[in-house]
Amino acid sequence: MTIKNRGALTNPEGRFERQQHEAFDDGWYVDEESLPNLETVLLPEKAKSIITRNNSPDIGFNQSINPYKGCEHGCIYCYARPSHSYMNLSPGLDFETKIFYKVDAAKRLEEELQKSNYICQPIVLGANTDPYQPAENKFKVTRSLIEVLNRYQHPLVIITKSTMIERDIDILSEMAKRNLAKVANKGEFFGQYHRVKIPVFHLLQQLALPK
Repeated sequence: MTIKNRGALTNPEGRFERQQHEAFDDGWYVDEESLPNLETVLLPEKAKSIITRNNSPDIGFNQSINPYKGCEHGCIYCYARPSHSYMNLSPGLDFETKIFYKVDAAKRLEEELQKSNYICQPIVLGANTDPYQPAENKFKVTRSLIEVLNRYQHPLVIITKSTMIERDIDILSEMAKRNLAKVANKGEFFGQYHRVKIPVFHLLQQLALPK
């Protein structure tokens, strides 16, 4: 069975579910062309905290922010898919059709930066899911975070494969001049190779942003 406009073909249960289901072919013919497109559901989420921290020696950064949970890009190889299981959702189709956006991300970030014990280290946007996925065009969560970081002259790294980043070149170019902004493709950043459909590398060269 083929699902139109989606990367995953199935919607398996999350890893913490007690029951699992398995499809069974009973011989009835299914017309693949009649299957409808799956609509994306955008769900607001209020974040209690915004910066994720790690101390792993295998990861080249200590702080990251993910403006969205789930990703409509739907890359079948995405390592972030299992994270949807923590919300009792499937890492399959749920991951790319049920997208959570953090409505108060910029406010939470500013609160973090104002703490007296905050230590300034580069913040990575998009370490889990792409910060410039289609939902960003509507909600501008990533844009609001960049505006806060620019105001505080805080270094950031953006990991994306989307040309939507061109929208924010007004801020990013100014930050890059102060050596505060860097951009990388997701596969390049994590030392992996995947075929990138969107020519983000060429875009970054045109925008004169450092990779």
